Amino acid sequence: MEKIKTLLRWGLGISFLWPFFDKLFGFGFSTPPENAWIAGGSPTAGFLNFGSTGPFAPLYSRIGGHPVVDFLFMASLLFLGVTLVLGILLKITAIGGSLLMFMMWTAVLPKEHNILMIDEHIIYILVLLLIGFGFTQEEQWGGLGNRWQNTSLVKKAPFLA
Repeated sequence: MEKIKTLLRWGLGISFLWPFFDKLFGFGFSTPPENAWIAGGSPTAGFLNFGSTGPFAPLYSRIGGHPVVDFLFMASLLFLGVTLVLGILLKITAIGGSLLMFMMWTAVLPKEHNILMIDEHIIYILVLLLIGFGFTQEEQWGGLGNRWQNTSLVKKAPFLA
């Protein structure tokens, strides 16, 4: 069971790392090279300015493309991906990742083809919460979580577990 949980954590971590690197370098999948962040593009402008719908669309269109929002979004993707792959800071990752996923969920309301309002963002929230709060460190395999748990830093500040 530990290996299945690890695969779930790694898979979710990679699902955050991939868009980070695609938006950073513009590999041409979701982000063309000319829109890459390192080429001066904005990782948030396109979607937040033109793709958001519903009651929060005015808010998102105001913040889309702002350099601070771009930085926070990219830092969030990188942080979530790295911590999930390494298996460290999982409680903070669960809370922060859930917040990011909730904001992304609210960016496109109402859900066009789903009257229950459940989409992949809600599933990601549930998986993040399961990873951060549903697994004990003893169950962790394939990461630095056990070693991280035994550091003096985490022993002094258990919320970093």
